[in-house]
Amino acid sequence: MGCGNFFFTVLITLSVALITYNILISANAPLKQDLPGPSSRSTLLVDPVIKMPLERSRRSSFGKKRLFHTAVTASDSVYNTWQCRVMYYWYKKHKDGPNSEMGGFTRILHSGKPDKFMEEIPTFIAQPLPAGMDQGYIVLNRPWAFVQWLQKTDIKEDYILMAEPDHIIVKPIPNLSKDGLGAAFPFFYIEPKKYESVLRKYFPEDKGPITNIDPIGNSPVIVGKESLKKIAPTWMNVSLAMKKDPETDKAFGWVLEMYGYAVSSALHGVGNILYKDFMIQGKLTYGKIGEWRFDKRSYDTVIPPRNLPLPPPGVPESVVTLVKMVNEATANIPNWGS
Repeated sequence: MGCGNFFFTVLITLSVALITYNILISANAPLKQDLPGPSSRSTLLVDPVIKMPLERSRRSSFGKKRLFHTAVTASDSVYNTWQCRVMYYWYKKHKDGPNSEMGGFTRILHSGKPDKFMEEIPTFIAQPLPAGMDQGYIVLNRPWAFVQWLQKTDIKEDYILMAEPDHIIVKPIPNLSKDGLGAAFPFFYIEPKKYESVLRKYFPEDKGPITNIDPIGNSPVIVGKESLKKIAPTWMNVSLAMKKDPETDKAFGWVLEMYGYAVSSALHGVGNILYKDFMIQGKLTYGKIGEWRFDKRSYDTVIPPRNLPLPPPGVPESVVTLVKMVNEATANIPNWGS
């Protein structure tokens, strides 16, 4: 993209559902307006999303929806907090929109203590891992935080959407899970087949072919609540075991916890419908700076200002949409400067 860097991972919602702040949106990733279908790896013969309008109309006649609860894990850092505030703004905007099956929302704050945004964002306080257990890899707090939340909270919905602070919802999201399968985004850099020898430490051969492990992380994923209650403790333990093993830690690096979830989901027999249009993901461009750039990491200790400049002409529509959405959120969230 000639106009430079786009470092902002946002869930552009359902079709596309999410975009993220830390990924460059490529020139060939338009903001689609139709609903997505599953990728070629789906085992279903019928497109579950294209069928959904008929299914939804049938459900609505009985007054039923398959609601899911959106859960976002976060630390109390400035960096995570401003992203959560922007995400929650757009969640509220789309929650009651057409075809939405979005239920409640929870920020799972794994700092172990309240912050000043408890009244703005529905929040559950989770305890962090004991000191030193994460070995400097703070993401390991995510599965432990989910374990606590699932054990201690009365969640009304039967499904959970696991999301992250740097996701922005751009349109109402229906429940994409189906027939006991989760709904997930396939990441090109999660490659179970490539790392089969490493993964067999955690997914033995008697559990089935390595292709049973989907190329996913825990987010974005819509999964049944009861399934997640089984997966979460395993996800925590597998991730901790992976981090302690030098070979696994070296192989997976910053995506180790994503592999931990993918393995744990497979261990519990929970497959996933893979939606390539669940989230916009482009080319990683770390260290490159163009004539226009928005990098979420520029705001790790200070919040971004209101009214960010729009990208210049020629930038993909998805990028322009993203910046406009951030600007709308910051303009309308009270006390943004606080």
